[in-house]
Amino acid sequence: MAETRPVVTEPVEAWITGIGLASSLGEGPDAHWEALNAKRVNVDETSFAPYVVHPLSPLTYDAQIPKKGDQRQMEAWQRIGTYAAGLALDSAGVKGNKDILSKMDMIVAAGGGERDLNVDSSILNAEAYGSATPSYLNEKLLNDLRPTLFLAQLSNLLAGNIAIVHGVTGSSRTFMGEEAAGVDAVRIALARIADGQSDIALVGAGHNGERKDMLLLYEFDNFNLRDKHSSVWDRKDHSGFALGSGGAFLVIESKAHAEARGAKPFARLKTVIADRARRKDAGEVTASLDKLWTNLGPLKQDAAIITGATGAEPATSEELSFLKKHADVAVRATGTTFGHAVETQFPLGIGLAALAISRGALYPPNDSTGVEIEMSKPPSQIVVIGTGHWRGEGMALVEAI
Repeated sequence: MAETRPVVTEPVEAWITGIGLASSLGEGPDAHWEALNAKRVNVDETSFAPYVVHPLSPLTYDAQIPKKGDQRQMEAWQRIGTYAAGLALDSAGVKGNKDILSKMDMIVAAGGGERDLNVDSSILNAEAYGSATPSYLNEKLLNDLRPTLFLAQLSNLLAGNIAIVHGVTGSSRTFMGEEAAGVDAVRIALARIADGQSDIALVGAGHNGERKDMLLLYEFDNFNLRDKHSSVWDRKDHSGFALGSGGAFLVIESKAHAEARGAKPFARLKTVIADRARRKDAGEVTASLDKLWTNLGPLKQDAAIITGATGAEPATSEELSFLKKHADVAVRATGTTFGHAVETQFPLGIGLAALAISRGALYPPNDSTGVEIEMSKPPSQIVVIGTGHWRGEGMALVEAI
């Protein structure tokens, strides 16, 4: 018999009870909090020169993915995401709890799988030398692409691997769409909990920024940061993002569900809203962020901002125009410290916001331009901003409980 849920008349309060972070700074809340307060940045300016990347800190994958066979059949971005998901389940105290995991919903934001670099390189070289005829391309498609290659790239395999490795077997959804997918993954998770359709959800993403195919893709539109790392606010004349490897997953659950199992929350997830400016004319990103900010409702004087600003133009300058209207609010840009992890950036920002609220402090600025200011008092609210490098805007409001 299907489970009968009570009719919900008021939105259900949603708590963040688990945070799983793996990045260039390390793994877990404690390591990240220490690194952020030490203003540590792990950046690689040589391995993929002239492009700058933030490499993943070494992980012992056996700790969260014990079977070597499971590790081997995953691509790097899937291993990163599955590892971070395990950290989130551990953080929430539900790892291995079959009763909870069997009903836990899962919402993943994912990009495409990794490509066959040899095949891609041969096609690009043939194009460069003028020998990529239609018959040549057909031959490559028929003979060089393995039948299993596309299956290995399916974006919902991250959710599948999390289900296999960690036993999360409630409903499953995977969103694609770069930064906007990360916003919508969290937005839908919150909406389901607020409406009483879900009691507990695992939501997040994983990203491998150390990929030549991804660097090539973004170079086509001149999005890559070149030569030297700098603050995202200091890239107007040398715009671009430094891709970052990392995974960020959250356990979000209803207040009643968390209290029933004695879980201690990091923070409350109050609101997640999204927009998609047309970006045809200058100022449309600023206007979109203005609208989202207004729709969050009144904010307290001790509010702060954590933004996933990329450093890519013109979106970052337009976001900066918005931020200058709120110059008294302390801002922190994750892109400076972590690089840009695309789908992962928004869940990462929410995880850091919940962590900061739970620690009773905003970590110090890591910026020489003056955009980021000190904040001595504990923040009771943090607004997380996600502005896509070419599409999509979103905001979340994370609050102290």
